[in-house]
Amino acid sequence: MDEEKMLSGRKITVVGAGVSGSALAELAADMGACVFVSEKKEIAPDTLKLFAEKKIEWEAGGNTARALDADEIVVSSGVSPEVPILAEARSKGIKITGELDFVHPFLDGIVIGVTGSNGKTTTTSMIGYFLERMGCSVMTGGNIGNAVAKAANKAFDFIVLELSSFQLCWAKDFMCDVAVVTNLAPDHIDWHGSYENYVAAKANLIACVAPGGAAIYQKRDEEALKVREREDINKFPLFWGEEDPHVKGVYLDECVGAAWINGGGCRMKKKLFLFEIIRLLGKHNLENAAMALSIPALFNLGDVPEDVISSYVPPAHRCAFAGKVKDITFVDDSKGTNVAASVTAMTSLPGPKVIILGGQGKGEDYAPLAEAVRDNTHAAVILGAEKEKIAAALDAAGFTAYRLAKDMPEAVNTAYSLAEAGDTVLLSPACTSWDMYKSYKARGEHFCGIAKEIIERESK
Repeated sequence: MDEEKMLSGRKITVVGAGVSGSALAELAADMGACVFVSEKKEIAPDTLKLFAEKKIEWEAGGNTARALDADEIVVSSGVSPEVPILAEARSKGIKITGELDFVHPFLDGIVIGVTGSNGKTTTTSMIGYFLERMGCSVMTGGNIGNAVAKAANKAFDFIVLELSSFQLCWAKDFMCDVAVVTNLAPDHIDWHGSYENYVAAKANLIACVAPGGAAIYQKRDEEALKVREREDINKFPLFWGEEDPHVKGVYLDECVGAAWINGGGCRMKKKLFLFEIIRLLGKHNLENAAMALSIPALFNLGDVPEDVISSYVPPAHRCAFAGKVKDITFVDDSKGTNVAASVTAMTSLPGPKVIILGGQGKGEDYAPLAEAVRDNTHAAVILGAEKEKIAAALDAAGFTAYRLAKDMPEAVNTAYSLAEAGDTVLLSPACTSWDMYKSYKARGEHFCGIAKEIIERESK
């Protein structure tokens, strides 16, 4: 292929040696490039073994001038444009390419890009699951599972990619057939520098839709995403309310308990699902399901069977049921790593709640979180690096029914002691886990383990 010829013999530096960076390096090496990987941290032993097999040179513990001996620098997921080595590369006129732009020429299949502040992992995995059950060959990856580069030079019916704001901020030449934006809310302000920059990165996905393609998004986010600027794509805003037969969109109608997609005319109206068959907790997951099930409808793949829809199991740590004892339910939403996610969890789950908050912050304002806690819970337990800041926000909101905890065991046991029959003990931290855990998954697993211990103890 022409792209292979273009890479053969070229010097490619990949900045970053994580999951996406190592996959990018492997792809470039397989395409005949001379590859060098520059990583600021340590490199995993399995990755070093891969580099040795592919004859990829590398450095770890910092980005040196060796990284600048390149025809092109490829940036892996999560690397900021402000990294000093990239500033040096710009000053020397070296071409800098983002992950999506580099891989795109090698993709063979209908590309579905999914982003959003919350729900993108669930929605991406749903789309992949439903398409596979409809008999399609699918690669599901991006920011979950397989790196984008793992789809290169392989033929699929659909390539479903969860895309972060980090990846999208670099996208210039990347193209997708359908863009799905689950929602917008403040997140990663520390990385992007401002909410405006963060939204601009998310809006980049709409700009990357190929002419004639489609975009599915929240109606309220239409202006921020600059959807109206794309007159050459099909637009499907998501609404709550009664379906309007004359307006394109995805509708969730609480009166009849069903979701619909409408292509803009009565004959283009299609029921997606009844609310009662969705096993996921919370109204926000009905939105995720509606967006996901719109994809088979857009490509006329037929009705997704109800048993297929109801059999979908959500990824762990996303408003996941973690057990129940004495009519007190434990819910693990450890993936709730920003204020918007935790507010959504609190407002979407029915009934009274005791919430566990705290961790390492992202530079967000906790006032909206405090208001949601005040209005949707009767008690809170706070731990982690941000506990004092969150406590101050709760005080300012007039909510004093909170306790501080030194660690997760104390937090979960305290929350259980504050809960009453019919309550939900909800872990939805509104913060990252990195002050106490290596990942949100490890945090969620610890929470679930403690909940299991409480259930076993209280069941005797």
